[in-house]
Amino acid sequence: MLTLDVDPIAFVLGPVAVPWYAITLVAAIAVVLVIARHETRRLPVRSTSFYLAALWMIVAGLLGARLAHVVDWWEYYSAQPARILRLEGWAIHGAILGALFALWLYARVSRPSFGSWCDIVAAGAPLGQAVGRVGCLIQGCCYGLPTSLPWAIVYAHPDSYAPQGEPLHPAQLYFLLWNLVVFGALQRWKGRLTQAGNLFLAYLALYAAGDFALRFLRRGDPVVLGLQQPQIIGLVVLIAAVVILAGRTLRGNTERVWRPQG
Repeated sequence: MLTLDVDPIAFVLGPVAVPWYAITLVAAIAVVLVIARHETRRLPVRSTSFYLAALWMIVAGLLGARLAHVVDWWEYYSAQPARILRLEGWAIHGAILGALFALWLYARVSRPSFGSWCDIVAAGAPLGQAVGRVGCLIQGCCYGLPTSLPWAIVYAHPDSYAPQGEPLHPAQLYFLLWNLVVFGALQRWKGRLTQAGNLFLAYLALYAAGDFALRFLRRGDPVVLGLQQPQIIGLVVLIAAVVILAGRTLRGNTERVWRPQG
């Protein structure tokens, strides 16, 4: 078993305590932006347009992630409303929905199309998510169910969000590894998923499938048929993505986002 005794707070600047989660979140956003910027070289996207779209997505994604987390843990935050404004928890499905909404709005006033923008972001999204999971692991949020497996993790720091002294599934590591698998698959399939929006649909389907399965090993409150709220959302996303991707593949689509190099 692995014992983790790390303070979730990385350092303090005056009255501001900076958690490791915030640091890894910034690193995750940077990873996504670097890969997305590289992918825009395949399209006639101006630098100004790219960075404006990125700004819209970052702001909306952070707001959506925080809002979804508060809703997921409303019993906790309703008892301590002052903690709602603290940077202590995020929900990935909220981040995706918030960022997508902002990107959809931006695509209505700027080129390229919404599908092309989605593909550009999806290329690096799972790698960014993997980086963000490091913060989850250190902080102790998104922790797993109790287990006696030899790779269980035990949190020892008193400020950890996870229960102390209890062997738990390292759910954060499971999600991290799945994100790396998704990233590798998208990089391998990118040359074949040339229709605008298809790479993004593949990303949604793969991520949702893994998220749905892994949440059975993660602590959470079931709401319907033993499923957690994010699992229900993920199942809907998975089915929709697969159906749309299959339909687009059979029907065909002339708009292409990925152009051959050279």
